Amino acid sequence: MKVSVVIPALNEEGIVGKTVKSVPLKKLKDAGFETEIIVVDNASEDNTADEARAAGARVVYEENRGYGNAYLRGFSEASGDIIVMGDADGTYPFNEMVEFIQPILTENADFVMGSRLKGDIKEGAMPALHKYIGNPFLTWVLNVLFRTGISDAHCGMRAMTKETWNKLKLHTCGMEFASEMVIEASRLDIKIVEVPITYYPRGGESKLSSFSDGWRHLRFMMLYRPGPFLLIPGLVALILGISLTALVWVTGQSRMHSLILGGLMLIVGYQLLLSWFYFEAFGASYGFSTSSKMAKRILNYHSLEKELILGVILLAIGILLGINVIISWSTVGFGALFEIQSAIFAMILSILGIQTIFSSIFLSLLLLNKQK
Repeated sequence: MKVSVVIPALNEEGIVGKTVKSVPLKKLKDAGFETEIIVVDNASEDNTADEARAAGARVVYEENRGYGNAYLRGFSEASGDIIVMGDADGTYPFNEMVEFIQPILTENADFVMGSRLKGDIKEGAMPALHKYIGNPFLTWVLNVLFRTGISDAHCGMRAMTKETWNKLKLHTCGMEFASEMVIEASRLDIKIVEVPITYYPRGGESKLSSFSDGWRHLRFMMLYRPGPFLLIPGLVALILGISLTALVWVTGQSRMHSLILGGLMLIVGYQLLLSWFYFEAFGASYGFSTSSKMAKRILNYHSLEKELILGVILLAIGILLGINVIISWSTVGFGALFEIQSAIFAMILSILGIQTIFSSIFLSLLLLNKQK
């Protein structure tokens, strides 16, 4: 049986060689494994490639920078029955590889995840923001949305069978690749086993950006499950906004504060609902999303003409109300006017109409390749 160790590297001179040498070749051989080590040089500007090659790795190049791009290239080069992945910066215990891949051999696991939070995080290895807030929060969101049941969603040391890799069919080029891998494994009911690991302080300068990378992971989860982030809060705000504005319209009373609040909630809720459409349409176009039946019906290309008609109707009503306000204003010589509620209704309807019109155009562009 053959094991492929894939290590992406970007400007890791001074540590990548030590990382390659930490792979326990003799121990793996004694356990019956043939081993290849692939270092993916992700457009480094130093001697990363030469150092990795001198340490015994096969170096391949990926000019397009990005965590996902590097792994996609490395996995395509891997010929092993089992693929092990981990960073080049010395943070992950490649010396524990035999024990790490054991679940694949003894527990019929298809995918092995390291868990730093269940293992030993050495002092200075992980910032407190990541350890106590960022990583637990993103892992919790992932577990709630996809029922993965793991403790450390962004641990970079992982192993899987080549068959599992062929099933995953991953797309993303950046840090989202880590989340996409877990999400796809969960969707395909691939057996995931966690192994506690030791996490060491990295050698060299960190390339992580806490908030930027965290947002990219969250955004990617929203792409797969936009409902809890956009649809549900959007519907709540929309219903409350419609209720408040309708109450003012039906009673005919001067309730400016209720009308302003209702109008604001109506517009915000409607925009959240449209954003849900955007996420669903993007996912449908690029093969990421598992759209609901309702979303599939709404996003049918031919139905977008109806959305365009709805937008025109809303805008027309808003303009007619606005014209009526101007006519009333002209009758008093363009002096003092007490048609504020009518003007606000005209503004709300016009905004909703414009949102609907341009949303229909944008969605039709996203779904061009889905026309039938």
